[in-house]
Amino acid sequence: MIQIHALNAFSDNYIWLLQDTAAGQCAVVDPGDAGPVEQWLDAHPDMRLTDILITHHHNDHVGGVEALKRRSAAQVSGPAGESIPARDRALRDGDTLDVLGLHLQVHDVPGHTAGHIAFYHASDTQPLLFPGDTLFAAGCGRLFEGTPQQMHASLSRLAQLPDDTQVYSAHEYTLSNLKFASAVEPGNPDVARRLQEVTALRERNAITLPTSIGLEKRTNPFLRVAETSVKQKADERAGTSHGTAQAVFATLRSWKDKF
Repeated sequence: MIQIHALNAFSDNYIWLLQDTAAGQCAVVDPGDAGPVEQWLDAHPDMRLTDILITHHHNDHVGGVEALKRRSAAQVSGPAGESIPARDRALRDGDTLDVLGLHLQVHDVPGHTAGHIAFYHASDTQPLLFPGDTLFAAGCGRLFEGTPQQMHASLSRLAQLPDDTQVYSAHEYTLSNLKFASAVEPGNPDVARRLQEVTALRERNAITLPTSIGLEKRTNPFLRVAETSVKQKADERAGTSHGTAQAVFATLRSWKDKF
């Protein structure tokens, strides 16, 4: 049984730590800061770090890799299309790897960065997704290197995963994202309910993740660009009628950047 914990880093990053207590092994996803991981390892001397998984090259996701590699000799796996420090294995779309007994599939999800990847574990009991900064709870990443068309395609690909897929995004952005979702769909009862729940969680500084693909499809405007209510709001915002879902997405992303 794999246990998954969030290690807080910087102001709002989550480093996901996967733990196999029976084997005495663990892995981390996107360690932008070595400190939180080292502190956890110091507190759990019976655990050995075997794998470091990287979704993209931004420093808040790779800044701790080299120090952790020196400490543990863990295998570093990351996207082939980006410069990843201390990388041992360059991953491309469709590649697979086994980490702590989890069979992970690599999905190319460009948009936030050009070579961004996500890790997906298919399972009849509990599928898992580590999307980095592509898919957030009620939101998506900014377009630093990719295009709206790329990000829309990436999100559409992730939205096809099973609804019960648990999504371990890399930042605590849920509250601000839901405020934007409320502006896009003020009449969506699922958004209103989720905003109330997340507001209560954040008032006591509680984590709002993981989310699920099913919940995102009901409340994340960036996965709902084909919905009439979302298109109407985007049309209103842009002062024109959008002809495609990709165009609706582009308007939403531009609006969110200024929100």
